[in-house]
Amino acid sequence: MKVIIPMAGMGKRMRPHTLTVPKPLLPIAGKPMVQHIVEDIAKVSGEKIDEVAYVVGRFGKEAENNLIKVAEKLGAKGSIYYQDEPLGTAHAIMCAKQSLTGKVIVAFADTLFKADFKMDTSHEGVIWVQKVDDPKPFCVVKINDDGHITDFVEKPQTFVSDLAIIGIYYFKDGDYLKRELQYLLDSNIKEKGEFQLTNALENMKQKGTKFVPGKVSEWLDCGNKDATVHTNQRVLEYRKNENLIASSVKNENSKIIQPCFVGENVVLKNSTIGPHVSVGDNCVIDNSVISNSIVQTNTKITNADLTNAMIGNYAEFTGKSADSSIGDYSTIKK
Repeated sequence: MKVIIPMAGMGKRMRPHTLTVPKPLLPIAGKPMVQHIVEDIAKVSGEKIDEVAYVVGRFGKEAENNLIKVAEKLGAKGSIYYQDEPLGTAHAIMCAKQSLTGKVIVAFADTLFKADFKMDTSHEGVIWVQKVDDPKPFCVVKINDDGHITDFVEKPQTFVSDLAIIGIYYFKDGDYLKRELQYLLDSNIKEKGEFQLTNALENMKQKGTKFVPGKVSEWLDCGNKDATVHTNQRVLEYRKNENLIASSVKNENSKIIQPCFVGENVVLKNSTIGPHVSVGDNCVIDNSVISNSIVQTNTKITNADLTNAMIGNYAEFTGKSADSSIGDYSTIKK
């Protein structure tokens, strides 16, 4: 099994955090977002992942090396491909065309999920969906009595279905997908100026390919700061039976309210942390109260009262604030 992860977007809605780190490498409960995606896909697929192919922008060598390490932790090969122009989902996947062989899962990089099923890889294609209250912002699918997908409807303004595509797809034959995507590019078939994967899916369906839905129990978004903090909360809840507090934490008269993640060599002084807080390695938190927040690495927080906050790497924050979003190497004193 191969996993293709298109992730070349600039993550503008997550700024300032994505000015220095690609969005899929931002931490959720102590792991990069993309690592959660790959590990969860490996569990659901039920098969060994042989390769993880990332389609990236020009993120730099350090970010690329970190992505390779994520693949290697699963015992898989990591490959890097580049998408230099934002020409759509179909174009992004085709940037990794050398890896589009055999069984393939395509997963867009800001989609975390909870699923309690094992995917049946004997199907020709599986499109993962989640029931939503308001289908209008999404591409939804219609399903017939046999359980096969009959229609893809982009942003329906009248109700046709409440099953939204979450951005994860399985294809039994990667070479077949590659041919269909190449046809879109060669024929210059675009939607709103971009080459779209859903057009290839429609062509494949018209040729007789049977797609079935894979229904996840929860779909977690990381599109902006508030959504990412909420996702961190939910992932910590999933992992609440695990010990996520490093043994090297120095606790001086401080309280940790679970569930929390606290990384290596963190110093806590006269503070209360949690619930639903992730603190990265080498942070110092002094005389502060922090709940429902993400604090990245090598950061110092003093005399603060933080909730629903996201604080970057190598930052300094002093003072009270209910809701903050502070990027790397920033200093805030109130």
